[in-house]
Amino acid sequence: MTNKTEKIIRLSVSYLILLIAAIIVIYPLLWVLGSSFNPGQSLSGSTMFPENPTFKHYKSLFDTETSNYVLWYLNSMKISLITMVFAVLSVAVTGYAFSRYRFIGRKNGLLTFLVLQMIPNFAALIAIFVLAQRTELLDTHAGLILIYVGGQIPMNTWLMKGYLDTIPKELDESARMDGAGHLRIFWQIIMPLSKPIIAVVALFSFIAPFGDFILARIMLRSEEKFTMGVGLYELVSKQFGNEFTTFAAGSVLIAIPITILFLSFQKYFISGLTAGGTKG
Repeated sequence: MTNKTEKIIRLSVSYLILLIAAIIVIYPLLWVLGSSFNPGQSLSGSTMFPENPTFKHYKSLFDTETSNYVLWYLNSMKISLITMVFAVLSVAVTGYAFSRYRFIGRKNGLLTFLVLQMIPNFAALIAIFVLAQRTELLDTHAGLILIYVGGQIPMNTWLMKGYLDTIPKELDESARMDGAGHLRIFWQIIMPLSKPIIAVVALFSFIAPFGDFILARIMLRSEEKFTMGVGLYELVSKQFGNEFTTFAAGSVLIAIPITILFLSFQKYFISGLTAGGTKG
């Protein structure tokens, strides 16, 4: 077998694998999108390309007399944006501290973060519920935001630290020789150079609460405080499972802010992930 033939075979196999992966990812998305335009409420008769597409499911979501979807959407946006801001600030500070300073307990702290990111959130649901109840944060957005921000710190701190390790420390030393303090170095030198990893952390911190159901279902009780995940679930369950196409329409709209955010951060996203994983 010649090198040219071997290269063609490898290229063909690579494209075949990519095609199969694309089908696995795209097919469910197209099916949900098609279901959102199908008439009726049952998914049993839904098709990927409906013969008589309709927008009535989208209209019903925005009908304030029959659904609180707009309120749930705004709640999710508020929680996700606030979580994103506080998570980025927290992770930037902790990542900078672990990357630039040597202090007692540094290695143990990093090891603790590594262990914490391996523990799924639902493993601590009972403890979270009891703690929220005792601190009177149950059924509040503030309590949910605190949980989301805390959950973002361990994994994203490792990403942030890994990226900051790639920034030469000579820049810090030069700035100190010019009279710059720690805070000025952090805000005016390190953070502008960390835009790629900040974009990655911001995207992760926005997506996690925006699409979450389990924690929101445990924490929230009042309908006016529901997020989209909980609200859509209640919308379907209270109708004996007869509004799945409306659920599909709501799911499609959930993807819009995430898509916009990803496209906005796309130029930073790849470099942030790759550089963040080069050093530990």
